[in-house]
Amino acid sequence: MWDSPTAFPDAMLAFRKALQELGYIESQTIIIEYRYAEGDPERMRAFAEEFVRLKVDAIVAPSSIYTAAARRATSAIPIIFMSHADPLGTGHVATLARPGGNVTGLSLMMTETNVKLLEIYKEAMPTLSRVAVVYDPFTPSHMPGIKALELAGPALNVKIQTVAVSASNEYEQAFAVMVRERAEAALFLSTPLYIGDAERLADLARANRIASLFGPRHNVVSGGLISYSPDRKDLWRRGAVLLDRILKGADPAVLPVEQPIKFELVINLQTAKALDLKFPEAFLLRADEVIE
Repeated sequence: MWDSPTAFPDAMLAFRKALQELGYIESQTIIIEYRYAEGDPERMRAFAEEFVRLKVDAIVAPSSIYTAAARRATSAIPIIFMSHADPLGTGHVATLARPGGNVTGLSLMMTETNVKLLEIYKEAMPTLSRVAVVYDPFTPSHMPGIKALELAGPALNVKIQTVAVSASNEYEQAFAVMVRERAEAALFLSTPLYIGDAERLADLARANRIASLFGPRHNVVSGGLISYSPDRKDLWRRGAVLLDRILKGADPAVLPVEQPIKFELVINLQTAKALDLKFPEAFLLRADEVIE
């Protein structure tokens, strides 16, 4: 199962290239059944059940919400997540070192990186005092993420408010709440819904004069202000290696969940200028990519 054909094309390309380097030839030595759920929980459920009927050898899930759908469909077929926000916090694995079931993969460490993103933005904007955390109540990894940010807020002298958004038709009302509560920034917990609507969210944030903070680089390329997260291309490349091991007989129950190694900070200066935000030169120099 995949987010969509366009959400992370570079990550998917890295995954397919890594499989080729491992000796797999699509449609010859490996058959990949692509399904694009576009963040829709019902489609995720239907696709996961379809994979069970097809008796596939493994299910590749991009994130926590897809992993949850796959786990509900099967406890026997190996499930490999490529970029899970918090596999331990959601209960999808027993421990990171020994997952204990049919699920393993690579963690985004989103709970930790979201706190780091908040810290990074506070360093750039020392007067920051009110941040809205936008989350989807149906995404399993978001509750651990909220708890971590609420714990981090007081130490940074930042008041955290939470805004639930589970459908695209709720965006305008969510921004109205943020404006009413005088939020200076909105930190979006990553989910397929927010990734798919990246441009719309960026436009709404600019129109409402709110700094937008994201995990995925994709959201900032689409007009968001800042992103901080692991390099997804690297995760998906390593995910292909993990899939190879499982296809060759390794037991996911004893394959440790792998942690990210490479992280990237991306800043959209065009959006900063539109919001009349000026960042210190030292902050810009920290960025792995500055979009001008």
